[in-house]
Amino acid sequence: MSLILQLVFNGLVIGLYYALMAVGLTMIFGILKIVNFAHGEFYMVGAYTYTLIALTFGVSPWIALPAAAVAGAAIGWATERSLMRPLYSGYGSWQFMKDEYAVVVTFALSLLLINLAQQIFGPYSALGPALWGASRIAIGPFIVTGQQIVIVGLTIIVLAGLSALMKYSVWGRQIQAVAQNRFGASIAGINTARASNLVFTASGALAAFAGALLAPIINLDPSVGEFPAIKSYIIVVIGGMGSIRGSIVAALLLGVVESLGAVYISYAYRDAYGLILLILILVFRPQGLFGERAREV
Repeated sequence: MSLILQLVFNGLVIGLYYALMAVGLTMIFGILKIVNFAHGEFYMVGAYTYTLIALTFGVSPWIALPAAAVAGAAIGWATERSLMRPLYSGYGSWQFMKDEYAVVVTFALSLLLINLAQQIFGPYSALGPALWGASRIAIGPFIVTGQQIVIVGLTIIVLAGLSALMKYSVWGRQIQAVAQNRFGASIAGINTARASNLVFTASGALAAFAGALLAPIINLDPSVGEFPAIKSYIIVVIGGMGSIRGSIVAALLLGVVESLGAVYISYAYRDAYGLILLILILVFRPQGLFGERAREV
């Protein structure tokens, strides 16, 4: 029983990290109804920013962490302003092919950021400094590392803050209004372009923050964001496209399934368990755990 509890706990820790990555992606879909194929590269930018500032300039990791989030926010802001705004601004012939435009442009942005990272940092791997270097800490029946405690604590704080912001703040209510009906929100006097820009900025910050948290655990290279991005796409579909609550629940579920399956079935197929879970959800509940059966056309 203690082994099962430890595995479930480890899965929840992994799931919280997955949630931090996936929430930003589902927020973008909730507003613009597009999938950002460069989302993994926002993660990569945060990981490299954190590692570069902490190691090269000797800055405390606790200062490098918010700096990484700021770098991701800047990338998200620039992406929305320069590439995504023509989709809904009402000018340009490409507005009639929104989905195709978004796929091509975000995929091209992904390739651009990967190649820029290769030119700047090279193909060599790097490892960021730990925020808390404790290797083993006993908390009741659970054994955790210092970095896991940091990931859990900061992720809960960030997700709780985001939920409160979306529910109680004026900006959060405006974002929800734009997600429900963009045209109706604009008639009500809401600046829909600003709301979309806020979402892209927040999404970039969340992805970069996630990358910085995992930089001390996983060796960095220019393609390090591909794997988290794939996980995020799976989580967004399982939770329901555009549902923040669904993404959090799906991330926790995926983390636990992977943790248990790796021990009781086979570690070699650890990454396949998410795909199996995705297939089951699509068969029995195509709209996802918290998604709607239909969306506005």
